[in-house]
Amino acid sequence: MSGLLRLKDDAAFQRVYRDGRSWTTSLLILRASPNGLPHSRIGYTTSKRIGSAVSRNRVKRRMREAFRTHAVRLAPGWDLVLIAREPSRLAAFAQLERAVVQLLAHARLQQHAPVSAQQPAGQAGPARQG
Repeated sequence: MSGLLRLKDDAAFQRVYRDGRSWTTSLLILRASPNGLPHSRIGYTTSKRIGSAVSRNRVKRRMREAFRTHAVRLAPGWDLVLIAREPSRLAAFAQLERAVVQLLAHARLQQHAPVSAQQPAGQAGPARQG
């Protein structure tokens, strides 16, 4: 993800906290607010409840990777903040990824891929029976 798509300054985080809506799972919290831009931005936070700096940074890296794989279908025009909850420190990566997918679905922030993009290359459609 390029640097332009990252939410970094404190004022932007505070705006999302103040004006945004939130969705939760047992592992993560997603806060989202419209940004009026042609692209979406995301920021990641962990609190000291997660543990040491090493633990917090590890959780942030895992959240970034879990989100990165699903960012392709993210709707434009949103500022997002993904917040780690304490159980995320011990969660498997697959659980974190599932939580990200669940949050994006609940928030309705994923665009649907065109039908032609959903089919594997070389397959024009369903096979005909003759």
